[in-house]
Amino acid sequence: MNLVRLSANGQITVPAEIRKLLGLKSGDKILLYQNKSGEIVLDNASANALYKVQNSMEGVAERLGVSNEDDVQKLVNEVRYGETKI
Repeated sequence: MNLVRLSANGQITVPAEIRKLLGLKSGDKILLYQNKSGEIVLDNASANALYKVQNSMEGVAERLGVSNEDDVQKLVNEVRYGETKI
């Protein structure tokens, strides 16, 4: 358990142990939200955003028929040039 003090400006210092657990570095953004049980949760906003993107992309490669680097390059070429170039 970590106790932090709220400054007059509404700021807190996140303890080193918590920064390490969340993978926080100077300049990172922190996400605060209330979970379903009413607790306030502090999380690494960058990691949380990446996790959401990963979840939303699940299965997309299979649906597009992308299974290797050549398929990725073909898709990139189609988007860039409107045709397949390899």
